[in-house]
Amino acid sequence: MKILILNGPNLNLIGKREPEIYGNQSLGDFFEIVKKRFPDCIIETFQSNHEGVLIDKLQEAMGRFDGVVFNPGGYSHTSIALADTVRAIRIPVVEVHISNIYEREEYRHHSYTAEAAVKSIVGHGLEGYAEAVEFLLSYN
Repeated sequence: MKILILNGPNLNLIGKREPEIYGNQSLGDFFEIVKKRFPDCIIETFQSNHEGVLIDKLQEAMGRFDGVVFNPGGYSHTSIALADTVRAIRIPVVEVHISNIYEREEYRHHSYTAEAAVKSIVGHGLEGYAEAVEFLLSYN
């Protein structure tokens, strides 16, 4: 199985940004652990702070990947365009949020992209990414 792990704005700062919320481990270090944990999967990662680039990556995933693990960051609460793209690509997308968006500021409680995804995993820290890969491996 080939999986794309796609991350949105400011997630390149994980490990440095608000460690009381996001922890001290970088995404790059954690993704190396995930790749070793799922040796039968081909896992590619990509991060961008730009909405249009994320849309392009999702579109490029069609025919190249069997599933996408997607943390759209703050765009999940604002981007109908990303939600439309998740619906359009017709491959399973699992939304991941490191923190529990439902226990944070009110404006974070709604996710447009979660409505389009096959599953949403929130508040499980970096481990949520591994849980999303496990889900995709068992998804029909």
